[in-house]
Amino acid sequence: MNKYGLHGKLNAQAGRGNELASILLQASALVSTAKGCHLYLVSKDAADADCIWITEVWDTREDHDKSLHLDGVGALISQAIPLLAGKPEKGLELEVLGGLPKHIPA
Repeated sequence: MNKYGLHGKLNAQAGRGNELASILLQASALVSTAKGCHLYLVSKDAADADCIWITEVWDTREDHDKSLHLDGVGALISQAIPLLAGKPEKGLELEVLGGLPKHIPA
């Protein structure tokens, strides 16, 4: 069975990219132990410090959706929304076929 993946971009208000990234990194700590989570990667665009990319790999879409209801996740979403420069762009839903998972230190 293949995995469920997401790849999305969030644009922060000017000068607030680091603040948004910090909130998303806190979210990664919360969901890292969630059922089905294999990857929650937060990245800053090398050409735009206010553009944050999130890449996720889950066993199923349902596991991802359930993670949004974990304790603390809603509060982090509430903190992140006011930092956004407009509506989040629609992310890409992916069917993850495989690859080499490797730990990336913070």
